[in-house]
Amino acid sequence: MEKEKWILPYLFQYRRLFFLSCLLGTLTLLLGGALMFTSGYLISKSATRPESILMVYVPIVGVRAFGLGRAVFSYVERLFSHSFILKILSSLRVKLYKLVEPKAISIQTAFRTGDMLGLLANDIELLQNFYLRTLFPSIVSLTVYTVVIICSGLFSLPFAILLFVLIGQLVFVGPAVSLIIVKKKNLTIKKARNVLYQQFTDGIMGISDWIISGNYPKYIDDYVIQEQALYGMEKKKQTFVNWRDLGSQLVLGISVIASIAWAGGMAENGELSPVFIAAIGLSMISLLESFLPLSDVISETAIYQDSFQRLEMAGSNKHYESNENTAANKSLPADSALLIEMVQLTFGYTQETHLLNHINTSIKPGEKIAVIGRSGSGKSTLLKLIQGYLPPLSGEVRINGQNVVDLRPEMAKWISVLNQKAYLFNTSIMNNIRLGNPNASDEEVRKVCKLVQLDEMIIQLPNGYETNMQETGQRFSGGERQRVALARILLQNTPIVLLDEPTVGLDPITEVKLLKTIFETLKDKTIIWVTHHLAGVECMDRILFLDRGVISMEGSHRFLMETEEKYRRLYHLDHPFEA
Repeated sequence: MEKEKWILPYLFQYRRLFFLSCLLGTLTLLLGGALMFTSGYLISKSATRPESILMVYVPIVGVRAFGLGRAVFSYVERLFSHSFILKILSSLRVKLYKLVEPKAISIQTAFRTGDMLGLLANDIELLQNFYLRTLFPSIVSLTVYTVVIICSGLFSLPFAILLFVLIGQLVFVGPAVSLIIVKKKNLTIKKARNVLYQQFTDGIMGISDWIISGNYPKYIDDYVIQEQALYGMEKKKQTFVNWRDLGSQLVLGISVIASIAWAGGMAENGELSPVFIAAIGLSMISLLESFLPLSDVISETAIYQDSFQRLEMAGSNKHYESNENTAANKSLPADSALLIEMVQLTFGYTQETHLLNHINTSIKPGEKIAVIGRSGSGKSTLLKLIQGYLPPLSGEVRINGQNVVDLRPEMAKWISVLNQKAYLFNTSIMNNIRLGNPNASDEEVRKVCKLVQLDEMIIQLPNGYETNMQETGQRFSGGERQRVALARILLQNTPIVLLDEPTVGLDPITEVKLLKTIFETLKDKTIIWVTHHLAGVECMDRILFLDRGVISMEGSHRFLMETEEKYRRLYHLDHPFEA
């Protein structure tokens, strides 16, 4: 089924290019055999010292014609085959994109990052190789094999049967044995390589946690061990391949010797001129060499099957439709009455190391929450879990009783995020802010700009709201860029707003002013604010302190100041003049 979806449609769509490529490939090999045959005849005939050059003139012309013809046909075959491959590769990538793009959110929950890397970088490339390195050589070799047997049968049926058996070892027996033995090795190697993809990408994502926890030597050692194991698998496979190739070369040699012996017997009986002995031997070497790669290319088909299955899984609608139907059948209210619950929430970038352990808490509609903790404690990760971007190892995050993973396709309706560095594009201020709501009018954009205290600054610019912000908004200050991002959020008008350390890199005065603006403009929203220090936490209804994967302190600012000595020390460090 997978092959029918990823192979046959493109063979039919580009059947002319495919047929021409196979035909040209076959002619290239046959011309190579004809060149060697003519060359062998020319050498043998010249050795008899013919009375006139005219006696070898035709073979000389034949050598030139076949030599040039093989080069020309080879070049044209490359043009057609690569044109065919590039067209198919383009179609495959477009097809994969169309399958993945609408379901990117749900697919990311089903595939880890390393899987997606293998899917996009490895599987599509393998399907490209299927055409170029497996399908073309197989069809061309079978065609040449048929031509050789038919031509041999015109001279001698017993000799044709002998070649049928000998060459059959290269065309059928060798590839079949190789497929059986190499198939399992290839699948094991491919799975091991995908595990390395996963481990590497997960390690990159959680690198700060590895370093802070002091476990990075263990991560490196584990990665090296798996890499060495993969190298051992590949070495064993290569050992078998070497012995297989040696066997194929022996079969080739026996076939050539048998052909020379048959030609010699025919010459001895006077049925064939002796000058054809070398010609037949050389042409057989040239033609039989085209069968040697068959064992290798056929044995790789198991990898293609695995790629078909992964691509089919990525394109499957099951996971997406499940999420889509769940979101459609259990729609959330449009107002701000959304209750967030974290139930036994556990997450880690590996199964062995948990960044968050059994988090249990709830956030009421309109409540203002600050999440604090040291760097690498999982604060930003918690925000991703709330958005459903990361699937937890166990437990779940719920909004009004529904799992956020099931709600992800439409999560942007209810949650907006103000990051540390919101990206601003090389376009006007008006267009940058309107990203929050593409249907917003100019008046609505100006209204939110007034709320975030940007309007007076903008109207003083030469082009006002049409002023270009340049890439990343580099012509504006950090505080101004964050106010633009805040204006976007106000246009988006979601009941829940996540703040991921939006004041990082700002000076203290700008930080205080921006926080004041944020809390005033979002006063009717549910706010979950991740911060690395305690400036401004007095405005929060509740504070969660993350430490070693658990909530070690929880309560209002006043409550924690009265009951937690550690919290008081941390607060006074951020407010030295109040100590």
